This record gives sequence, structure tokens and C-alpha cells, in this order.
Amino acid sequence: MSKRLIFNGFSMNVVSHIFHGMWRHPESRQSEFNDLDFWIGLVKLFERGRFDNLFIADVLGVDPAYKGSWDTYVTEAVQIPVNDSSTLVGALIHATERIGLTFTSSILQDHPFSFARRVSTLDHLSKGRIGWNIVTSVSHNAAQNFGFDRIVPHDERYRWAEDYVDVVYKLWEGSWDEDAVRVDRRANVYADPDRIHRIHHRSERYKVLGPHLTQPSAQRTPVLFQAGSSRAGRAFAARHAEGTFIVSLSPEGARKLVEEVDAKVEAAGRRKGDLLYIQGLSFVVGSSEAEARTKARDLDDYMSLDGALAHISRDLGIDLGLLDPDRPVEELEIEGIQGYMRYYEEAHPERKARVRDLGQALALNTRIVGTPESIADQLQVWRDAGIDGVNVIFQTAPGSFADFIEHVTPLLQKRGLAQTDYAPGSLRERLFPGRGARLGATHPAARYRGAFGARADHALEADATT
Repeated sequence: MSKRLIFNGFSMNVVSHIFHGMWRHPESRQSEFNDLDFWIGLVKLFERGRFDNLFIADVLGVDPAYKGSWDTYVTEAVQIPVNDSSTLVGALIHATERIGLTFTSSILQDHPFSFARRVSTLDHLSKGRIGWNIVTSVSHNAAQNFGFDRIVPHDERYRWAEDYVDVVYKLWEGSWDEDAVRVDRRANVYADPDRIHRIHHRSERYKVLGPHLTQPSAQRTPVLFQAGSSRAGRAFAARHAEGTFIVSLSPEGARKLVEEVDAKVEAAGRRKGDLLYIQGLSFVVGSSEAEARTKARDLDDYMSLDGALAHISRDLGIDLGLLDPDRPVEELEIEGIQGYMRYYEEAHPERKARVRDLGQALALNTRIVGTPESIADQLQVWRDAGIDGVNVIFQTAPGSFADFIEHVTPLLQKRGLAQTDYAPGSLRERLFPGRGARLGATHPAARYRGAFGARADHALEADATT
């Protein structure tokens, strides 16, 4: 039996997420992003469409990165104003029943001890439906908002991320033994102190004694996602992520990426299939091809090229507004997200990416325009190329999602390309059928299970008091 695709609603708690300028479209309600009722309606729509997950992106700063200014970001609402993604997830838990809820949190913004406790709390309250998108941030202003002069170099951020996840793995997986919680009313024992451990983490950036203050949740560790597309980012995903968000420009580009990263997954001691590839795609649906093209042209009238180039300028760390649009990207020293160029060149191996190509790579080159039947046909091609799921990117909200769920999803379900109902269990159990709610034994976090014994705890604490 052929595998089905995973479907995520991809959004952000902002006015303008990916298709900049589109918030002005008369059918878009995205400017209501501050209204919880808007989000409740959206996530209930996803559940009716049997989407697997809501994935909420986030950023932590606004740089003067386009035309030497931050003006375009503010005037066009290019991911500012932006609200905290984990707070929104917390608010949506009670409004939903089955859908996964994945938020973005950077290693910059929260100490790993407090972050681990927040995640465990959310996973308890949602009965095991939480995912974490691990990011390292690319914005100088993001770094400046947390006490740095500028963002640390690209590969150093991933070394930092290795340290960060090491702390939270120890807290989630090692601090509480599986049988630490007893709930023995007669003996007045809720938990066994000999089965709860300090983690004694010491590293260049963190010194964390522990223990984790929250008892293990359904998943212990949330489902781990990562979106980095640089070489360092893909290596990090191969070691740690369970899902990686990709934006390949063609099925063939996706096939090459999957083969490349799968080899890294296996080299890291994990199994092929431990990492899911979630492709970003947007859709314009029409009852005929002509109607779909007409709808696409109408939508394009609202798109802002300045908004798109401002977005990419921030991510690349290069002010594209000051460059010749025909200049080859390889001539630029890219310190931000290096993957845009890689995605374009993987899809066009005979050409080198130019500045103007980057604007297309952000939006239109991952948009599918057509009838439900032709869209389903193309999704089958993407699936056969090796992707495991789709981040459905909106142009108007909730309209883009509603069109897809009403017209495309039923056809995908008939073809076995989309689920018809939710399986029982946690988010991890639904994404990896048959594997259980906890991380697999090949994941690096698993080495901390049972690693912190009571004798070691007492010995170290005795040493500390002498």
C-alpha cells in the first residue's frame, strides 16, 4: 500500500507571512491575527480537513535589511507585528481535539530549562500533541534583543543548538525514570525521589543542575522539526529532527535532497524513515484550468515584490534592494539562510541562481495552480519523489486553506494520499505509525534514559556541600 501524505497548515501569528501584500485581498482575514476567534476558526477548519498539524512560524527581530532600512517590513507588515507562537499554541489546545500543534522557538529566546518546562506543560495539556520547530535565528536584531552585538556565525549557531538540545534531552528523557510517578494515595507517595534525578549539565553556554520540574508527558520529548537548508542545517536535521521542512522547487530537486539527507541520517546512526520531509507548497484551485489561472492572476495583482525581496534580504543577510537583479548569487557572501540558492540550483542544475531568482523561489515556484484532479496528480508526483508531507502555505486566510480542504482533500482521500480520520494516540504516533509515543532508541536523546542514577545524584550533591 502506498504511503499517504502528511498535511500541515502552515501559518504565522502575523499580518503577512510568505505571500507578502496578499493580506490586502478582499477575501483575506489575516489582518485579524490578533483575534483568538480567527485562530480557533482556522484550526477547527484544519481538523475538519483531517490535517495532521498546525505549524506556526516565528521571528524575533526586524533588521534594516532592505534598501538600507526597516521601513518596508513595517509599512508592508512583513512578519511584523508578530506574536509569540507558543502562547498561541497554548490557547488553541482546548479548542482542538486531535490535530498536532507545532510552534517555533529559537535557541536565542529562552533558557533551555524554562523552555523544557513550558513544552512539557503544553504536551500534558494537549495529551501529547506538541511539536517544536528548532531554529537558530538569522536576524542581527534578534540577537541584539537578547544581549548580543550581532548574530553569531552560521555554523557556530548550530554548535550552540547542539548544546541547547543536549540540555533539554537530559531534562525530558533522563531526569525522571519511567516509573518515578507512583500516585500511591494510601502511602501518601506521589513520586519516588530515588527515581528523579539531577542532570548536572555543564558546558560552554549552560550550567543546569536539574531536576526537570515537570513529570514526563505523553511524548516526553515533543516531535522535533527543523527547517535549516544549509549544509550545517541539514546535518543537524539528520542527527536530531523527526521532520524537516523543505521548499524544493521541483519533485526532482526534492528527490535529490531526500537522498542526500537520508544518507546523513543513516551515517548518524539512525534509520531511513526516521526523518520526514515536509515540502512547502501553495495551491490555487479552480473548477477548470482556465478558472484556476484566472484566480492566480487575480491573486498576483496583490503580491508585493518589495515585500518578497525584503523577506529574503533578511534571511540571507544581504540587502537585495541595493543589488543588480541579474547578479549571480554565488558572488555574494551569504551568512543567513543559505538554502535559497541551493533549492533553486537543485531544481535548475544547468543555471546559477541570480538575485531576481530568489524572489521567485520564495513563493511562485512552489505554487500549484489547477483543478482538484490536476493538483492531486502533481501531489502524487511529489509523493513518489520521496516527500512525506506538505506544508500548505496560504495566500489568503482562511480562503486558501478552505479551497484546498473543500475541493482537493476529498479527492486525495479517495486516492489514499490523505488520511480520512485521525488515528488514536499522540502526534508522534500518528506521524510514525507503530512506533509509540516516545522517541525511538536510535535518536541521540535516548542515550539519557536511565543515565542519571540516584547514587550519582547523592554523591555529587555530597561533594557540593563539602
